[in-house]
Amino acid sequence: MKHYEVKDHASSILPDGYNFELVWADEFDGDTLDTTKWDYRLCMMGKRHQAWTDKGVKVENSCAVFSIFEENGEIVSSQLQTGYNFMDEPVKQTKFGNSFLQWPIGKLKENKYTHKYGYYECRCRLQKQKGWWSAFWLQSPNIGSTLDPKMSGSEVDIMESFFPGDVHPHNVFTGGYGQDMQRIKVGGMEVEVNDEFHTFGLLWTENEYIFYVDGVEDGRVDKNVSAVPQFILISTETQGYRKENHRPTEEAIQASKSGDTFVVDYVRVFDIVK
Repeated sequence: MKHYEVKDHASSILPDGYNFELVWADEFDGDTLDTTKWDYRLCMMGKRHQAWTDKGVKVENSCAVFSIFEENGEIVSSQLQTGYNFMDEPVKQTKFGNSFLQWPIGKLKENKYTHKYGYYECRCRLQKQKGWWSAFWLQSPNIGSTLDPKMSGSEVDIMESFFPGDVHPHNVFTGGYGQDMQRIKVGGMEVEVNDEFHTFGLLWTENEYIFYVDGVEDGRVDKNVSAVPQFILISTETQGYRKENHRPTEEAIQASKSGDTFVVDYVRVFDIVK
């Protein structure tokens, strides 16, 4: 692995054998979130998600600091995204001309940033308490609209940590999230729960995905590779709300009182250049 130096910031750890050019980044300088790059994800699969808030990220010391806390009787945290899934927004009543046919898709939004292929990297410090999880991932705006990921893309989970110190296997989802869903998973490991930052990377080419943790390869997938631009998410979520009763776990309630944080130093995107 080789290093890419960024003045006054930690260096990137880039895979050997390629020439890279930085094409997009957020170093989280300043004291407010750059809303030209990020928006809060508040809805999922046509519904407002009760455990997501637009108040859970602060920019401090050149980092995005995610927190879990109580808000209006719910245990909440935040998800950031550079684009939008076409099925997330709730449907509003419309008509097709003079007929009462309902288009079953919510209002679409212009993506802030999507990209295809290259190296995607996030340096972060994982949460320390049980009860919530963190992730760095890519999603296609129209995942599941066809069976072909070359046309409708995929979900690529570069990092997910469901429990303190847990780096979950990296997932590639295609076909949407229903009857046609396909999942491939590789890698995964445990890391120490402390104040150390870790670097998570994805090399995405026309033929495969290669995953990296702290500059070391942690698995590769050469099937169901997306061929469409996708958007970036860095996210957290409270445990429990995806269960049938849609309520936080007791561990989530305790985490919300602990002052625990998930901290992102930077997100960077590099193109492969010849």
